[in-house]
Amino acid sequence: MTNWILGDKFYAVYPHKNSIKGLWDSKWKFACQKSVYPFHDGAFEDFEPIFEKLISENINDACTDEYTSAFLSTAKSLEIKAEEEIKKGNTEKASEYNRRAAVVYRISRFPYVGPASAGTNQLKRAAFDRQKQVYLDAVSTWSPAIKEVVIPHKHRAGLDGASIPLLVRVPEHASPSKPVPVVLIMTGLDGYRCDNSQRTHEIVGRGWATIICEIPGTADCPADPADPQSPDRLWNSVLEYMVSRREFDMQKVAAWGLSAGGYYAIRAGSTHGKHLLGCVAHGPGSHHFLSPEWLERIDDHEYPFLISPAMAEKYGFKSVEEFKKNGQKKFSLIETGIADKPSCRILLLNGVDDGVVPIEDCLVLFNHGSPKEGRFIEKLPHMGYPNTLPVAYEWFEKLLAKNAEPGLKN
Repeated sequence: MTNWILGDKFYAVYPHKNSIKGLWDSKWKFACQKSVYPFHDGAFEDFEPIFEKLISENINDACTDEYTSAFLSTAKSLEIKAEEEIKKGNTEKASEYNRRAAVVYRISRFPYVGPASAGTNQLKRAAFDRQKQVYLDAVSTWSPAIKEVVIPHKHRAGLDGASIPLLVRVPEHASPSKPVPVVLIMTGLDGYRCDNSQRTHEIVGRGWATIICEIPGTADCPADPADPQSPDRLWNSVLEYMVSRREFDMQKVAAWGLSAGGYYAIRAGSTHGKHLLGCVAHGPGSHHFLSPEWLERIDDHEYPFLISPAMAEKYGFKSVEEFKKNGQKKFSLIETGIADKPSCRILLLNGVDDGVVPIEDCLVLFNHGSPKEGRFIEKLPHMGYPNTLPVAYEWFEKLLAKNAEPGLKN
């Protein structure tokens, strides 16, 4: 039995579990008021009546259509307001309403949307599709705009899909004669390409471009979730596209993996280290998070809803039990030897009290492969927000500085 650094919290059932009232009162109401994860870009006035309805009707299971349906009329009313503002010629106000509508759709499709080919919940898939549309309507008027680009998956194999949807945001001063650094964002289990506005503001504000790509087994990513090597092919296609964008400085490319995406940032640091100056793995799993012992308790911890069914589907397993039995052997970066390969610079960030992936998954990496860097914040949960964000931006600033060296050769 592992003596988890999480301590007694490993065995605890967190107070918000199995109750939408407990979740709203203990976690989400505050997050919504502050417009932080998962309510970033949202407005409290949009959500308070929705959660009052969910609580009054005792709708506690986010995987049900009843949960998703509770959000849709609010989202639609915000879309109507956006249309009215467009008719008045007020594009800025229209963008605000569409952005808010996109956030309402985002929370409605929690906790997970799998690939369309996987037979995911159809109402959540429809809400996600609508979220994408209203979000693109909102950000197309920004300066610089966020644009969707769908590229061919040129390195597809096996059960991979044919195309990769990306969101791209480029500073207006970027040009082939003045190429800019690029940060490739690898999204998470519940946060997808339309959920990273604030990061794009920060990145473009520093004069860099950003590309956002979803990870295998989530949203619209075409990579086969059941194939451990599918992300390698995915990044091959994405990086090849990036080379075609002459306004990108391909000597200054970094990756930022968020939550479940942190796993892929660690992997890419080894498989694609020669193309990358560095990777930030933010809240990453690597090995222990896939162990049966950890997975046995994960649904009791800090994640808002049940997470093990989403994780099982995300990794291409037909059941949670099959995932618990075979997930670690198939996908662990330690078991598969990926962690022992040389890599570009890798910064590991997390909160020590993470109940989604254990902090041990960062610590174990210090004894494998190239030396790693890390910052772990005591008494904070998954991702270590807000303390880890300034660390990430400062690290990127130094990494992508004018005289930075290219990534290590594999």
